[in-house]
Amino acid sequence: MIRENAQETTETINYGIPTFKLNGNLVHFAAYKNHIGFYPGTEALVHFKEKISGYKSAKGSVQFPLHQPLPHKLIAEIIRYRVAQQTS
Repeated sequence: MIRENAQETTETINYGIPTFKLNGNLVHFAAYKNHIGFYPGTEALVHFKEKISGYKSAKGSVQFPLHQPLPHKLIAEIIRYRVAQQTS
């Protein structure tokens, strides 16, 4: 999903988790026992504050519970937002 919305990214491991880079860190993600951690950064989460309000979040991260389907459209929107930030 990340690659579909950010084709020019490179993949690496930062902070011990998978990271996609585009002129710096674009997004990070990691799987945990009960959730997927998605780390698009503080500014992106402030921008999407209303849309992520149903999920647990912290500064720069949001948790998608494993017992719920991933919100593909929301994640794609956030990725495209981050691409626009990193390429402007």
